[in-house]
Amino acid sequence: MNMKIATRKSKLAQAQTEIIMGLIEKDFGIKSEKLLIETTGDKNLNVTLDKIGGKGVFVKDIEIALLEGKAHAAVHSMKDVPFSLESDFEIAAIPEREDVRDAYISLYGESFFSKKKSLKIGTSSIRRAVQLKLLNPQIEIVPIRGNVQTRISKMKEQNLDGIILAAAGLKRLDMESIITDYLDPFEFVPAVGQGALGIEIVKDMKDAKVFKSLDFYDERICVEAEREFMKALNGNCHSCIGAYGYLEGNIMYLIGLYDVGGKIVKKDIVGNKEDYLNLGKALAEKILKA
Repeated sequence: MNMKIATRKSKLAQAQTEIIMGLIEKDFGIKSEKLLIETTGDKNLNVTLDKIGGKGVFVKDIEIALLEGKAHAAVHSMKDVPFSLESDFEIAAIPEREDVRDAYISLYGESFFSKKKSLKIGTSSIRRAVQLKLLNPQIEIVPIRGNVQTRISKMKEQNLDGIILAAAGLKRLDMESIITDYLDPFEFVPAVGQGALGIEIVKDMKDAKVFKSLDFYDERICVEAEREFMKALNGNCHSCIGAYGYLEGNIMYLIGLYDVGGKIVKKDIVGNKEDYLNLGKALAEKILKA
C-alpha cells in the first residue's frame, strides 16, 4: 500500500510532511508520497493574509484535493488551520509538538536585547508586530511574507536588522544555527497552535486509524485549548491574538493575548487538563472583562 499526503510546496511544509511519512512507515510499514499543492496563500506573497481570506488560504486548496480523493491525508502547521473546520473534515492527529517560541534572526548577529534601539524588523504578523512595539516602541516594522528562505532573502535585500520566525520551522529545516535569540513565550506570546502539526483527513475515511494513532493526547488538548480561546474571541489573521497552553502533570496553564478595543490585554488561567475547552473559553472571558 502506498499513501499520498497532501502538503504545500515550501521546503518547510515538505519537511513537516516527511516527519509524518516517517512515523507512518515506522509504525505501520506503510510507504507514502507527497502530493504538492500551491495554495492561494502561496500564490499571493505581496498581499497581507487578511486581504486574501485569512488563515484558510493555506488550507482550502489542500482540502479540495482530499475531497476529490487525490490524497489520503494532509499535513498542516496548526497555526495555519482556522479554528472551525468544514463538516467534511477532522484533525485526526496532532503529533508531538516542536518548540513553541518565536525566534529573532539578526542580519548581523546582534542580539535583539542589545542596546541598539532603532531596529528595522521584518514581519507580516500583527501579533508579532504589536508585541515587538511593546518591547521596544522605536522598532520599525517592515511587512514581509513568504517561506523561510524568501524572508531571509528579503531581510538581506532590504537591509533589515532582523526578522521574526517560528523556532519550530527553523529546527525542522535544520536551520537552528541562524537563530540569534529565542523569545520567551510568556513575554512574547506565540501564535495559536505554533509548533504543532495537524494531520487532516476526510471524516470516516477507511484508513483513519493509521493517522489517529499518531495523536499525542497531551499535545492535542493544549492546542485545542488555544484554539477554543481563539474561537471564543472569533480571532483570525486580522486580530492581534496569541495563546500558549502547557501542562504540569494534570494541571494546564494557559496564557492568552488579545487586542480589546485597541488595548493589548494579556492574562493567564490555571485548571485541570480535562477541562481544557472550558479553560480556553474562560480565558477569553477573562481578557474581555479586563
